[in-house]
Amino acid sequence: MKSFEDGLPVYFLTGKKYLYQTLFCIQSLNREANAPLRFILVDDGSFDEDLLAQIRKQLPGAGIVTRQMIDENLNSILPEQRYPHLNHKRKVYPHIKKLTDIHTIAPSGWKVVLDSDMLFWNEPTELLNWLQNPTSPIYMLDCQESYGYSRHLMEELCGSKIPELLNVGVIGMNSADVNWDKIDRWIGVLEKNEGASYYLEQALTAMLLAGVKAEILPSNTYIVNPDSSMVNNAAGVLHHYVDLSKDDYFTTAWKKLI
Repeated sequence: MKSFEDGLPVYFLTGKKYLYQTLFCIQSLNREANAPLRFILVDDGSFDEDLLAQIRKQLPGAGIVTRQMIDENLNSILPEQRYPHLNHKRKVYPHIKKLTDIHTIAPSGWKVVLDSDMLFWNEPTELLNWLQNPTSPIYMLDCQESYGYSRHLMEELCGSKIPELLNVGVIGMNSADVNWDKIDRWIGVLEKNEGASYYLEQALTAMLLAGVKAEILPSNTYIVNPDSSMVNNAAGVLHHYVDLSKDDYFTTAWKKLI
């Protein structure tokens, strides 16, 4: 598998349970991308020496952000006394690490984060163009809106209209624009009023991008929850295998890739 130490940076939060999906996603992107890429793998808390050795063997040149590095960043930027809700959610809700652990790696700079349960089938021109010159956030469109909280409460908290159908399978933002004080407060109010949600990270991202001009990837080619026909025909550019399409990922899609 090819990799480039000085390529355009692409981030993944991954670990023992998901590394094989991460590597399949990277292989598919490397195959289709007409640009040098560098992959940064961020420890979800499960990295050990065996996994690190596997990453170095299968993805030479990859950046690796270890738990120790993450803890140092968090202690400095998100101390528990100041950010109690964020620190609590990190302990019970791993998805929040896509925000906390990745956007504290450096306090500023554009970062695109990809989910591992995706495969690329054609060149992602829009994504590559963004990576070469990011000037505004970028994201995918969901097949149905999944925020886990009422639009009214979310917009009341962030003071602006939230984007429709945001999906964080592909999400690019400038770390400098992530307001941790607001996020910590939002978590407290959202959960106090409407309880915990599996989609909290997606909701918080939508709130961060409320009223912000962003690039939206076309939903007819960057496809969330593709049907079996789309999977069999490798339709579009990117498939995000959620909900019913997870079955097609495990039975069909990865085999087509290899």
